[in-house]
Amino acid sequence: MRALIQRVSRAKVTVDGTTTGEIGPGLLVFLGVGKEDNEAICRQLASRIARLRIWDDEAGKMNRSLLDTGGAALVVSQFTLYADTRHGLRPSFSDACEPNRARELYERFVTELRYLGVPVQTGSFGARMEVELVNSGPVTIMLEEV
Repeated sequence: MRALIQRVSRAKVTVDGTTTGEIGPGLLVFLGVGKEDNEAICRQLASRIARLRIWDDEAGKMNRSLLDTGGAALVVSQFTLYADTRHGLRPSFSDACEPNRARELYERFVTELRYLGVPVQTGSFGARMEVELVNSGPVTIMLEEV
């Protein structure tokens, strides 16, 4: 499972002009599900993201987590995180999970974040979405659980 996370002051996702998810301060999480992923990996990655210390403490050191700050998460499915561009100019997505199973694991990931106490908004799985964000920092981190 791969997650590209961005610390944001706000983020919003729309589908066909309708807002499906919107947050203030927190994390925008682009989530890609791979063929080998499972529920345990969802749990591990959700825990890691909720506890990742990427907000400044009183001394200006990155030492506070999403849970510490009370921020929210906007989770957007993104199978293109599994793009393989090593050969040619057209990406291959052969390592991405098939859509039905990917949807199950995406929803499980969202459930795991909520279980940890993170307020979560989402995009619309499998839809063409428009994502707006204000990256705070900027802080952008790629995470992978295997």
